[in-house]
Amino acid sequence: MLIFSIWLFTVVASTYLFKKVSGSLSLVKPNMISIIYYYSFLISSYIGGLLIALGIDDYYMIKRMDHEEYRIIGFVLLTILMILFPLTQLVVGRIIGFNSQLEFDRYLHEPVRTSVDKNRRIFKLAFGILAAISVMAVAYTLLKTSTVPIFELLKGNTSELAKMRIDASRGFSGIDVYIRNIFAIALTPVLSIIAFVYATQTKALYWKFLFLMLFSSSVLITTYDLAKSPIFFYIIMLLLAGVYTGRLKLNWRKITGYVIAGSVLLVGMYVSIQGVKEVQSFLSYNSGPIGRILLAQISPFFLHLDTFSHSIPLLEVKGLPSFIAGIFDVEQVRSARMVMENVFPENIDKGTGGVLNTIFLGEAFASFGYIGVIVAIIYIAIVIQIIYIVFLRLPKTPVVIALFIYFTINIPRTLVGGVSDFFFNPIWVLLTVVLGGLFILEQYFHMIWSFLTSKVKKKRVKA
Repeated sequence: MLIFSIWLFTVVASTYLFKKVSGSLSLVKPNMISIIYYYSFLISSYIGGLLIALGIDDYYMIKRMDHEEYRIIGFVLLTILMILFPLTQLVVGRIIGFNSQLEFDRYLHEPVRTSVDKNRRIFKLAFGILAAISVMAVAYTLLKTSTVPIFELLKGNTSELAKMRIDASRGFSGIDVYIRNIFAIALTPVLSIIAFVYATQTKALYWKFLFLMLFSSSVLITTYDLAKSPIFFYIIMLLLAGVYTGRLKLNWRKITGYVIAGSVLLVGMYVSIQGVKEVQSFLSYNSGPIGRILLAQISPFFLHLDTFSHSIPLLEVKGLPSFIAGIFDVEQVRSARMVMENVFPENIDKGTGGVLNTIFLGEAFASFGYIGVIVAIIYIAIVIQIIYIVFLRLPKTPVVIALFIYFTINIPRTLVGGVSDFFFNPIWVLLTVVLGGLFILEQYFHMIWSFLTSKVKKKRVKA
C-alpha cells in the first residue's frame, strides 16, 4: 500500500510539473515534453516500475534478476526521475524567461513561412539532390542486407524471422552503417516531412511528387527489418506535421480512431511477425503488446542495477560516447549489450540476442553508479528543455518544423535507449548541419549572396 501511495502521489506531482514545463499535456496538443512524459516516463517506465516493485509483474526478464532488493531500489530511482526531471526543466525555463503555455499556443497558431521567392529555385534544387541521395541510401541498405525480413515475410518464409531481424539490424559495419543510419533511416523520413509541409502549403506538383517518393521510401526503411515501433513513430511524425501546420485539428474522436487503427495494425504485426495467436497473449498485462509496452522497456533497467552491482564492474568512461572514450584510450561499450550477454547468454549463442535497451538511467548507472543517475537526470533535462525552447522560438518554416518533429519523436525514443547519445550523437549533429544548410537556402540565401557580391563589387571599384 505504501509503494502504491508513493507512486500515486508522484504521478500527480509529476503531471503538474510536466504541464507547467510543456505548456500543455493535452493529447489534442502533443509536443516534445508531453510525449516524453506519457511515452518515455509514465507508460514505458513508471507503470511497469510499480508492478515490479509490488512483485506482481511475473515477467520473464525480472525472473532472471538475482537480488530482489533492486525491485525497490529501481522504483525509488524512477520516482526521483519523475520529480527531478521536470523540476530541473522548470528551473531552466524560469531562468530563460520561458512562458510555456503562451509560447506553445503561439507556435501552434503561427502561420508557416515557406521559402523566399528569390531562394526558391536553388532551394528546390538542393532539396531534390538530398531527396535523391536518401532514396538511393534506402535502396543501398536493402541491397546490402543479405536477407530482407519484410520481403521474406511477404513471401511466407517465417521460419527464422527472429534471426533475420537481428542480422538485418546488426549486419552492417564501416561506412555502410553510416549510410544506413544517417541517410536512409534518419534523413529520409525528415525530408518526407519537409516535402509534406511544402505540398500542403503550395499544392505544387513538384512537392507532391517528392513527398510520394519520400513517403514510400520512409515506409520501406521503417519496416524492412520488421521492427514494430519505427513505422508507428513515422506515422506520428506525419500527424504532428499536420497539427503544427494547422492542417489537422485533433479531437478525442480522431484520437480514438487513430488508437483503434494503431492497435489493429500492432496486433496484425504480432500475429504475422511473431506468430502470436492466443487471445490471452493480447489481453495479459505481462505478455504480448501490453507486456511489451509496460514491462519490456523498463525491466532491463532493474537488470542493469543487478548486473552492474554484482556481476560486472562499472564501465566508467567506457560507457561514454566513442570519441570521449577514445580520449582515454579505451573502447566504448554499450551496457545494454553486456546485460544481454550476462542475463541471456543462450540468446547470444543462438544468434537471436540483440541488446536490452531501457530508460537512460540504466546506462547512467552502468557507467558511474548512483551519482551517474542523478547527474544524468539533471543534465538531460537541461539539454531537452533548451532544445524545446529554441525550436518554439525559431522561424516556423518547413525545414525547422521537420527538424523539430524529428527531435520531438527521437528524443523520447532515445530516453529509453541510453544516456551516451545525449553527450554526443553523430546522427543528430549531421542532421542538424544538413537541415541547417537547407534552412539558410530556404530563408537567407539571397541575403548572404547579395552581401558577398556587394563586397566583391566594392573591391573592384577600389581597384
